[in-house]
Amino acid sequence: MYTPGAEKPEYATAKIAVWWDMKDCPIPEGYDARLVRPSIEAAFNELGYSGPISITGYSDQRETPCQILRGLSSTGVAVAQIIPESRCSLMYSNMLEWRDLNPPPATMMLVSDQWQHVFAWDLARLQQHTKYNLFLAYSTEPFAGSALRPCGEWIWRNLLETKREFVQDKGSSSCEVSPMFYCKSCSYQGQRVEGFRRHVSSGKHAVKEVTNRIHPELDYLTRTWAKNYTTKPEYATAPIVVWWDMKDCPIPEGYDARQKLGYSGPVSITGCGDHNKTPDHILRELSSTGVDLAHSIDEVIYSRMFINMKQWKARNPPPATIMLISDGVVMMFENLIADLLQETKYNLFLAYSYRPYKMSVLLTSAEWLWESLLVAASTVSPNFIELQVNMSKPMEEDTNQGKTEEEEFNTGPLSVLMMSVKNNTQVLINCRNNRKLLGRVRAFDRHCNMVLENVREMWTEVPKTGKGKKKALPVNRDRFISKMFLRGDSVIIVLRNPK
Repeated sequence: MYTPGAEKPEYATAKIAVWWDMKDCPIPEGYDARLVRPSIEAAFNELGYSGPISITGYSDQRETPCQILRGLSSTGVAVAQIIPESRCSLMYSNMLEWRDLNPPPATMMLVSDQWQHVFAWDLARLQQHTKYNLFLAYSTEPFAGSALRPCGEWIWRNLLETKREFVQDKGSSSCEVSPMFYCKSCSYQGQRVEGFRRHVSSGKHAVKEVTNRIHPELDYLTRTWAKNYTTKPEYATAPIVVWWDMKDCPIPEGYDARQKLGYSGPVSITGCGDHNKTPDHILRELSSTGVDLAHSIDEVIYSRMFINMKQWKARNPPPATIMLISDGVVMMFENLIADLLQETKYNLFLAYSYRPYKMSVLLTSAEWLWESLLVAASTVSPNFIELQVNMSKPMEEDTNQGKTEEEEFNTGPLSVLMMSVKNNTQVLINCRNNRKLLGRVRAFDRHCNMVLENVREMWTEVPKTGKGKKKALPVNRDRFISKMFLRGDSVIIVLRNPK
């Protein structure tokens, strides 16, 4: 498979770095290892890229035949020794080092089957912060639904085979680094295959590989990033658009909407909800301060907000700021919103009625609890823009409440859902419409709203019969749903799947 990703002018001659997982994407038997670099170069050349390319292959090189090592090193491919379980960790740390040393414009390529399960979350957040051109290659087709947005994709074997005849007699002309063998555990670097093989087979290396062990788990960089940043100059006076889910984040009873949500400046706010249920005085107070009101039934609020966001994006290039006030829209469209933010750089603000139990793949410039945002509005400023800029610590309130929610997720009734998320186990859900759902929980909240994956929906039907005929026996029906959102008010009981 190949997804077109033609170069932009500023990337045409920029650096290209390739991190290659040789365990997941090995050289096919009988394939000339000297053709790996020319094949990758030819793929980029067809897209208009001509910059210098550095390629590093990661594997336990004690299992790699010497002729393959010689073939790779003869074309300038660097080879790294690493135990199999730590190869992703080393690739990731080298990737971060390269990004620090090579600001955009530049191009990255990741060759691995682990890109979706291991790399995608942090890379998607890094790409939202600092955008590089990103290409992927893998040996097996990935599952749909990743948050990472690549410029192009290839099946590894096809990438090698389709270019083979074209590059058979072509030498490598854009090698960025000298051929090198290295071992991170021992800080070893060398230029010759024989010396490298002696090193990785030595007792000294065996000891260092244990004492200087590279931990298999990735230490995701963006997990330590704050959620609130000082406004950048180009965004300080840029437009701000707000989509507000009035079902998930309603106005508290007795709250003066006119006083608290007034604003001035280039801010547009749209309150989405079933306004047949919204009191008339709330509607009047909101409209008097310039808040637009969009009527949507509960079942389509999230999709309507996302569609409106895409339409707004087409008309408003950055710099600009997007704010989402909702619990469910991020849960439902997290990957699609991340895809949008990797394509075009916007500031993103979030507000929600409860703290998410895990960090989102979305990289935000600020986050608030909805109730604290309303309270702060009365004490900081009625101006909505000033509210965004001046709140330096919107998440630091009511620590005891946060602990209570955490205990509820880990030990209370919601622990069944938490265990399903952590262990990727199935749950059986009985719903009010006499239907049962067997699937895996991807995310949930304290109201039992859930995002489910790989769901089998089961129900019983009684076939219709003609008048006067004997009543038919019930028939069991089922269907498969790859991903769905389940409202908590339709849930009766949740059971762990004992299998």
